[in-house]
Amino acid sequence: MLGVAYFAVYLLSGYVVIRSLLPGKRLPARLWLGAALGILLMMWLPALLAFFFRFSVKAHMLALIPLCALTLLCHFGLRDKRAPVRAFSAADRRLLILMACVALPLTALGAYLQYTHVLRPVDGALHVGQSTYGDLPLHLGIISSLRNASFPPDYSILPGERLVYPFLMDSFSTSFMLMGMNLRWAAIFPAILMMGLVFSGYMILADRMSDGRGSVAVWAMLFVFVNGGLGFLYSVDTLGVSNGSSDLNPLQAGTWLDRLETILYGWYQTPANHADFTYYNLRWSNLIVDMLIPQRTFLGGWCILLPCVYLLYDGFMDREGRISARQAALLGVMAGGLPLLHTHSFLALGLLSAGWLFYDLIRSRGKTCLSWLLYGGVACLLAAPQLFFWTFRHTAGNSGFVRFQFNWVNNSGGNGLRDGYLTFWIKNVGLPLILLILSLFDKNKKRRMIAAGAFVIFIVSELLLFQPNEYDNNKLFYVWWALCAVLAADYAVALYDRLRGLRSRYVLAAITAVCCFATGTLSIARECVSDYQMFGEEAVKTARYVEENTPEHCTFMTWTQHINPVSALAGRDIVCGPGLWLYWHGYDLSAREQDIRDFYADPAAHEDILRKYGVDYILVGDYERSSLRIDDDALDELYPKVFESEWGTMRVYRAVKKDD
Repeated sequence: MLGVAYFAVYLLSGYVVIRSLLPGKRLPARLWLGAALGILLMMWLPALLAFFFRFSVKAHMLALIPLCALTLLCHFGLRDKRAPVRAFSAADRRLLILMACVALPLTALGAYLQYTHVLRPVDGALHVGQSTYGDLPLHLGIISSLRNASFPPDYSILPGERLVYPFLMDSFSTSFMLMGMNLRWAAIFPAILMMGLVFSGYMILADRMSDGRGSVAVWAMLFVFVNGGLGFLYSVDTLGVSNGSSDLNPLQAGTWLDRLETILYGWYQTPANHADFTYYNLRWSNLIVDMLIPQRTFLGGWCILLPCVYLLYDGFMDREGRISARQAALLGVMAGGLPLLHTHSFLALGLLSAGWLFYDLIRSRGKTCLSWLLYGGVACLLAAPQLFFWTFRHTAGNSGFVRFQFNWVNNSGGNGLRDGYLTFWIKNVGLPLILLILSLFDKNKKRRMIAAGAFVIFIVSELLLFQPNEYDNNKLFYVWWALCAVLAADYAVALYDRLRGLRSRYVLAAITAVCCFATGTLSIARECVSDYQMFGEEAVKTARYVEENTPEHCTFMTWTQHINPVSALAGRDIVCGPGLWLYWHGYDLSAREQDIRDFYADPAAHEDILRKYGVDYILVGDYERSSLRIDDDALDELYPKVFESEWGTMRVYRAVKKDD
């Protein structure tokens, strides 16, 4: 309860700041912006104090002092006294009703998936879902290892290397752990709240960009969050004949309900983001199940990115230069806090801002230049230390991070297009992309203005990759699509209105809806029934022993498996984590991996390896036995065994020789 109360203080402060600086905003927007600002402040203030007091309860309590000072300054010193607080209106009521009908059910879906996909206890074991099976242990390890950690923190899975992965979303969960929540709920609770803010916030943004037309906002919501493309057509082609097998053409293996069973219970067999991407080239993920649930930094980034886009659009693009200095400065502060939360969101916002800046300066003939300078100056001032101290320091000289590649994953490795250019995008994004293209031919000033910023993101992402994993450019494309979905929805609603009087328009609308949402619906349905054991009962008991009986920041020798109870559940350092994550962060792990192999194979001859990495404990478990050659007799002879699980599959040795 202490963590919830602490969080409530930040939410209240965020709302007071927004109400003081931007009283003219609609009530739903003020509540949303205030909650997002409160979350950002709770991420940043304790982290800043941690440079002096570790990431501890003390740092969190002291962080309330600058929070109080900032809130009082905004309320009494910077408050906009000229503008009255905007009252709740009929338009606000209509928007809230639409949010209750669309955003609230999506939030409930997100809450269910968080509950089932994050360490769900089953008979002493811990289960997850398909989408969280790969990356969840990385985030759990960061969350659990940051307790009382000195700042700047190191990787717990690569001690001695600074944690350059954006960690604020995970340290946000660590704050709840420090105040009494267990690891599972410290990960779930803030994620559910942030999913609610993303869904409701996008609807507020879409409503603002569509001038209050609720139908456009609803369709835009569905285009973005139930997205998936036309991949479902592979599954329904020649349903009565089996054209494949589990190894080749699996989407057309079996007949009729067999294919549905493959989609619902196969490993990444949905017709979106399909595992066999070299065969189908289906790479467009569903945002809910493939991004917001497993990609915690993406969720945190969008929680702050969407308010930034709202303030940017509302201030510069739809008010023709009448943005207040307060709004421009607030936008700069929120944008400047993004790099260590989600670097791709910061980059996407920068590209969007560049496109809208150029458009706005031409339109206003330079009248808004000072406002743009204020926003950009504050954002760059706050972002620069993060970029130079963390991001650029790590990527400088590494050619794997920024490189040219045309047409994203359709031209994997620069080896030529797998699909025709438009074919790739249409089959992945689906009919809404066609609606978007058609909308740009209409003589509509507002649509072209929105597209002027959005397509800067698209063009840059089509030409440059910003991470060794080429697929990660999707984090930029989804921002482009979140903006363009409003244009596609606007055109769809206008087209539907033009068909008034045509009796078959309801049938056409139903067919269009099926084509737009069938793939996304199948992806969501698959995730709702997915269930995999991540940590068995023995691993859970081992983690509990380590948590209760070893020093908080000690180091373990283990193998590099990603399902590691010591690093993920107990938050202890390990000599080397998996290349599954660290390779894509730009690290060469070969030397550490060889040292681990050498030690387990011959502990007596390689005691120096323990000293080299400051190892305190040695783990021998299922993964070590299956991946390494282990001299058990030497370990038993040299080092005291301090823990052995009930069935003997997990052992922990203290890395101090018995005769010392």
